[in-house]
Amino acid sequence: MHVLLATSELNPYSKTGGLADMVAALAKGLAGPAGRGVLRISVVSPLYRGVLGSHSGIEPTPWRPAIRIGDSLVEGRFHRKALRPNLTHWFVEQPGFYDRAGLYAEAQRDYADNAARFLFLSRAALVLARHLPDPPRVVHAHDWQTGLVPLLARHEQLQGGWTQPPRMVFTIHNLAFQGSFPLSSWDLTGLPADWLHIESARHHDRVNFLKAGLTQAQAITTVSPTYAREILTAEHGCGLEGLLLKRYNDLGGILNGVDTEEWNPATDPDLPARFHAGDLSGKAVCKAAVQREMGLPQDTAVPLLANISRLTDQKGSELIASTVRALLKAGEVFQFVQLGSGERALENAFRDLARRFPDRVAARIGFHAALSHRIEAGADFYLMPSRFEPCGLNQLYSLRYGAVPVVRATGGLQDSVVDPRENAALATGIKFTPYTEAALRHAVLKALALWKDPAWLGHLRHNGMTADFSWDRQAAEYVALYESVCRE
Repeated sequence: MHVLLATSELNPYSKTGGLADMVAALAKGLAGPAGRGVLRISVVSPLYRGVLGSHSGIEPTPWRPAIRIGDSLVEGRFHRKALRPNLTHWFVEQPGFYDRAGLYAEAQRDYADNAARFLFLSRAALVLARHLPDPPRVVHAHDWQTGLVPLLARHEQLQGGWTQPPRMVFTIHNLAFQGSFPLSSWDLTGLPADWLHIESARHHDRVNFLKAGLTQAQAITTVSPTYAREILTAEHGCGLEGLLLKRYNDLGGILNGVDTEEWNPATDPDLPARFHAGDLSGKAVCKAAVQREMGLPQDTAVPLLANISRLTDQKGSELIASTVRALLKAGEVFQFVQLGSGERALENAFRDLARRFPDRVAARIGFHAALSHRIEAGADFYLMPSRFEPCGLNQLYSLRYGAVPVVRATGGLQDSVVDPRENAALATGIKFTPYTEAALRHAVLKALALWKDPAWLGHLRHNGMTADFSWDRQAAEYVALYESVCRE
């Protein structure tokens, strides 16, 4: 079976968040043992600025599709990179759309032509799906940027002579981001006006790319089982809970996995020392190195807390800043490191914390992939108090690197972390439920108490580091899903 994954970002070529990591790792997992040797995997994403100069092995092809955007034909070009005999990355080049400083935005402002940019990607994906010598039986589209793929395929089946289009699977990575555009943007699709209605892409008198995918795909997934249930409610459904309830029988959640080649403390080239569950001596070296790199006193006897995240309300960034401030003012002894960027006020809040508590707090505004690995390896506890979290990956990296996660019980955090109150024998972290500073403060105090009990801390660490979140297991669930939709 040939499966084509369509995505707007793909690690290591382009990335703003977990979408890039998930699709890259899923493709690798599907092409490996989980695919049982019978899957051929292709992935298509845009050729953004800098990709060719930073990555070898990407070869241009003579394939230059002319893709209709509104009344114009816009030429693109396909490039390809063969990673394995059964795994190929395709890149669609269109300098006017993708040769830019950002993937979706600059200076925190979305590009005005994002509707056209990702309509182009969706049509390019279908060009591959329809004209590759070995056409895919399944197209797996990811998030709003490829939400039009199932709708465009349906139109080509009914009115474009495509008698056997592939089956469509659509994954929601974050329902809060829907690709909502003015009604006038529908003209870019070239589809008849009567195709824009509440059972396709119309939502509150706007064109909604994500809704298009939800209405037309044969199967819908989210990135954790709990999030699949949460989005059926008004609290988390973002206005689409009614539609999702109608599609209940076609909706499921599959928890993300970890790329165990990239995230492995026993082999990670970004670490100053390696370690594993059976020998944690290297973790103390990593902790001292992070303290030094971040400008904190080198003291392995002080617990080190960390967060690596976009600084947003969704991620609980304000809760973290206020909780760290309150606990340090109360005299609690710990260090905290923050890596990330986002809302200006939150960036300034962490800068202010670092100024007020220079021996206790360090903040690096921005992102650095290698540093994120070193922080995970050096941290004793990882704070992730998300308001909502479709899956989350950093808690999985933390488990693998021996940083005990302190998380809010929502979405994938609920599914991936075991609190001692749930199962003491299998416990891996600390969970709390109310989205309040008081609840997070109480959870952090539990972590500080845990620090003083090395045997119990070691128990949680060992459980987390030996838990199986590999993509072999999760990819097998997608294989079963693909086989199921092909049987329908």
